[in-house]
Amino acid sequence: MSQFWKAWQRRKETLQSQSLNLHADKSMESVSDLILCEDVSENVSLIREELGKCDDLVIRRFQNKDNKDCAIFFLDGMVDRNIISDFIIRYTTTRDVTYEGPATNELEATDSLRQVIRNILSGTAVLLIDGNNQAYLNNTRGWDRRSVEEPQTESVVRGPRDGFCETLCVNSALIRFRLKDPNLRVRHMVVGQRTQTDIYVMYIEGLAHQPIVEEVISRIDKINVDAVLESGYIEQMIQDRRWSPFPQIQNTERPDKVVANLLEGKVGILVDGTPFGLIAPAVFSQFYQSPEDYYERFYIATLIRFIRIISISIALLLPSMYIAFSSFHPEMIPSRLVIAMAAGRSTVPFPSLVEALFMELAIEILREASVRLPGPIGPTIGIVGALVVGEAAVSAGLVSPVMVIIVAVTTIGSFASPSYSAAIAIRMLRFPVMLLAGMFGLYGIMLFLIVILVHLSSIKSFGVPYMSPLSPLNLLGMRDLFIRAPHHLMKTRPSMFHVHDKVRMREEDKP
Repeated sequence: MSQFWKAWQRRKETLQSQSLNLHADKSMESVSDLILCEDVSENVSLIREELGKCDDLVIRRFQNKDNKDCAIFFLDGMVDRNIISDFIIRYTTTRDVTYEGPATNELEATDSLRQVIRNILSGTAVLLIDGNNQAYLNNTRGWDRRSVEEPQTESVVRGPRDGFCETLCVNSALIRFRLKDPNLRVRHMVVGQRTQTDIYVMYIEGLAHQPIVEEVISRIDKINVDAVLESGYIEQMIQDRRWSPFPQIQNTERPDKVVANLLEGKVGILVDGTPFGLIAPAVFSQFYQSPEDYYERFYIATLIRFIRIISISIALLLPSMYIAFSSFHPEMIPSRLVIAMAAGRSTVPFPSLVEALFMELAIEILREASVRLPGPIGPTIGIVGALVVGEAAVSAGLVSPVMVIIVAVTTIGSFASPSYSAAIAIRMLRFPVMLLAGMFGLYGIMLFLIVILVHLSSIKSFGVPYMSPLSPLNLLGMRDLFIRAPHHLMKTRPSMFHVHDKVRMREEDKP
């Protein structure tokens, strides 16, 4: 410790001469504000103390060609040792001390202790040479990582099969591979006081609305949190309405989806350590659209969209409609169906509301359990469990056969949504609308729909109305809402994102 304190005093005198106003009682946390000196042994002591003498910190001492002491720092498991041995150490021991740079991918020099510590923690090898206050940062990252695979949550029948992985540079390369536009801009940011998570904000300059880009960057820059472990942290902290059940920023595992949204003037956000990228701003309609809609012919895509809209409506309203009709409006049901429903409910001791809530809760439990079970066991248990529970509940007279059918159709309809976060919002809202239907019948359902529409119309995502192009009404934007118009008719980009270059297809490019 005495050697460390001597080095600390030397650092303090240097900083005082630079008018940095350090005080003698400053805590050890301020070591990261220091600059390196020319004594390699003192620098080794400072870095070792700053990292708490952790056991996975590897320090290799050697001498270069001019017999000057050298030290190289790296964290075990985060670097490629072959690059360090074959290029950095061999180069330093056989070349002049100037160290113009070995055959590594990246090289940077700095005299900041804070930058040295951060690079070591990020998997960079740091070289120190006695008599030089510069630390050489060599890109030697080489930890094991998952390869590029097909996305599990957004599978398509027709379309690319590659998806994001947990490595930021790989994810940005997947976007660069598809978007060879020199105007693509990447802004690097670091969020998280302890995790120091790298973030890329991507947009196309000259296409994206600059105030939206600056707002995205400003909100991320204002995040003051210890850790960012997944893009969900960023999504929740920068969205406009944090208490709304509806997602206002889209997440995706597909690079082609990010590129398509960048070409519409939106902003992409990639977070290191997660395969989910973010897209902002987002409107309500895009959560129920799939990249596959643009790879198939327009009438096929339009039919599939109508099927999705019907499925989502069923997932939200079918149980509540059953409750309202059976409890308050049986005269609206055909007579033969009423008789069949009455025969099925003759042994059920509960009202239809309790019956529906019981079955929906059982299905949600089975769905959650099937997700947590390992491998192929999960779907098997989910299907078998649903069949067994449903059949047993009907045999015991706890629920009617019609309710089992309604819950099954509702569950299947909820799987038709391409966005997992949007599907969860529908599953959440299903329960309050069932309660309102049980208390007020169809009036309760209509009251619920009015409240939801008012809420959706009041939301904005980075200044863009959430219900665009329906509210405010934009007839040109309707070409890609309920229907998907042919590509040659969608010559302009959506105007709600305030893009600078509105023309997507020039007249001379028209087929």
